[in-house]
Amino acid sequence: MAKILVIEDEAAIRRVLIKILSEENKAYELEEASDGLEGIELIKKNEYDLVLCDIKMPKMDGVEVLQAGKKIKPELPFVMISGHGDIDTAVNTMRMGAYDYISKPPDLNRLLNTVRNAFDKQQLVVENKLLKKKVGKNYEMIGESKNISMIKEMIEKVAPTDARVMITGPNGTGKELVAHWLHQKSERSKGPMVEVNCAAIPSELIESELFGHIKGAFTSAVKDRAGKFEAANGGTIFLDEIGDMSLSAQAKVLRALQENKISRVGSDKDIKVDVRVVAATNKDLKKEIEDGKFREDLYHRLAVILIDVPPLNDRREDIPLLIEHFANKIATEQGNAQKAFSKDAIKLLQEYDWTGNIRELRNVVERLIILGGKEVTKGDVELFASK
Repeated sequence: MAKILVIEDEAAIRRVLIKILSEENKAYELEEASDGLEGIELIKKNEYDLVLCDIKMPKMDGVEVLQAGKKIKPELPFVMISGHGDIDTAVNTMRMGAYDYISKPPDLNRLLNTVRNAFDKQQLVVENKLLKKKVGKNYEMIGESKNISMIKEMIEKVAPTDARVMITGPNGTGKELVAHWLHQKSERSKGPMVEVNCAAIPSELIESELFGHIKGAFTSAVKDRAGKFEAANGGTIFLDEIGDMSLSAQAKVLRALQENKISRVGSDKDIKVDVRVVAATNKDLKKEIEDGKFREDLYHRLAVILIDVPPLNDRREDIPLLIEHFANKIATEQGNAQKAFSKDAIKLLQEYDWTGNIRELRNVVERLIILGGKEVTKGDVELFASK
């Protein structure tokens, strides 16, 4: 049920607004305040989905109410009510965070459309927040070992800057998690996070994937297409397994980093881009440079900050936390109660050689949950972990 607060010192206007809204939707829960001070007190004490607020009022005017209300509840939408002489002020309140304004006397259709649109926008804000929380949980970094604590501390320092980051480490260690944390904790978190798996794209298509192409640039280019760098404009591009990128694509990436512009395949037109680059690899890039497979100048451009993610065997003390995390996540995904692991089962799993790192541990935990008993025991581990 939507809850609306009407703050208006003119009783007749207040009654009209409440009558219009109550007739539009019987489910609306409507409350009223006769001045700004009373309105602010109600906002402090209650949860509202929308505030309709007059601009000219005694004790505290609408502009002051908007400023104070936004400090108390930043996401609360305000629709301002303006008299004929208050239009300029009403427009200014939108710059201050108000959703919209309506004029006196209130027009029925204008009022209802504004209220509906304000609710729609608020719903999108709520959904986006929930989505971000969900995404954040999907990329949560689990662990309290010295290695992981150092990585978390480095992320806190590096994320707010635009410094380029190179993430290294074996497959399955969680390099992608580090990249997402860097983005989520950065000033670019409201912008896009675009991922490119350089190892999964054929070398002849990598340039088109990164920089786009124009129609006719090659046989299958039937229309113009933007690339990943354009898609990531204003945000972060994550170049995973960059050690597998072709030398020709590396040259174009280097130019993009040097000049903050790219050109689509088949075009000589420059396109400006504002992108933070985070790269990752499981290869020894210095050896790749020696072998002529990776550009040294690109390496130095990308590796401003180096973050090395350790293998799971080097952080065994995190395994109990990871098991609990995966068990909870798998139970939520499958709609089941979380299964407990016995102390002996956890101890045995800590002793295993995790060549596949965290990815392998997650798969083993899921297997044990499916095949093990009500509580996963040491015997279940010996029987089903199959190391």
